[in-house]
Amino acid sequence: MHPMPADASRTADFAAVRELAAADMQRVDALIRARLASDVVLINQIADHIIAGGGKRLRPMLHVLAAGAAGYAGAQHVKLAAVIEFIHTSTLLHDDVVDESDLRRGRKTANALWGNAASVLVGDFLYSRSFQLMVELDDMRVMRILADTTNTIAEGEVLQLLNIGNADVDEAAYLAVIERKTAVLFAAATELGGLLGGLPADQVAALRRYGMELGYAFQIADDLLDYTSDADTLGKNIGDDLAEGKPTLPVIYALGQATPEDALAMRRAIEHGDLSALDRVLATIRRCGALERTHERAVAHADAARETLTALPASPYRDALDALAAYAVERSA
Repeated sequence: MHPMPADASRTADFAAVRELAAADMQRVDALIRARLASDVVLINQIADHIIAGGGKRLRPMLHVLAAGAAGYAGAQHVKLAAVIEFIHTSTLLHDDVVDESDLRRGRKTANALWGNAASVLVGDFLYSRSFQLMVELDDMRVMRILADTTNTIAEGEVLQLLNIGNADVDEAAYLAVIERKTAVLFAAATELGGLLGGLPADQVAALRRYGMELGYAFQIADDLLDYTSDADTLGKNIGDDLAEGKPTLPVIYALGQATPEDALAMRRAIEHGDLSALDRVLATIRRCGALERTHERAVAHADAARETLTALPASPYRDALDALAAYAVERSA
């Protein structure tokens, strides 16, 4: 097991990772801006809003770093990184509509500003734009991985929808959703980096496993933040997952340990979006060790991700991927 960095060092490590990827990410951002442009004014307005929203661009950065770890020296990774970001952003637009969210990263969501119809349609535009870029790469292996990935993500969206308001969702069902919704895109990002670099099949597979484990770690840590952070830091309100009827891991663990009375309050919150007992629910989650257990689960996945990197040749890019796994579970936003 690798020790997780302390607060100060994890921030410094992430800054160093971003610095290593900075030149490539500038090219990725420039390509994203160029390819988001449309003759349709509303698409440009929503696209500008998305770009201004920032975010860490973690998924395209993962691809860039994986390509670096694979020794890739060409330029195709820039296009692929943009494809990955377009796919991710389109899912966010659709997610916010399904979840009826009005806040993301501390800013109004596109659906809150322009309505659900515009958000869904611009999400479709981004999906189709990603496939236009993909075709330009003219590599059937790449297209197959990304086509399979986008289809799996769509399955994950539907699975999550089926789980909404269901207090009986267990850990296995929760993990099935985050594998499809989150982890598969991380896995595709890193696998494609190895593929571009021409690595042997076992090393490409190791990079895919790294991405998959990192995706699990990242999403579990993200769901933990919904109960431990605040709106100013996280960019959304505490208890939003509960209000949306999403039984995430802290709640699943807490339901298994809570008294019958506390469990009933939690079930009401999940099944009816009833946050009148939110303070009691939060106290229950904290008291029964669910937060610590969730964090341990995230760390276990991060450690598994880091372990896969031993299959790769030593390089600053491999070190950056290692640091990212540590950062994923120790961040505050």
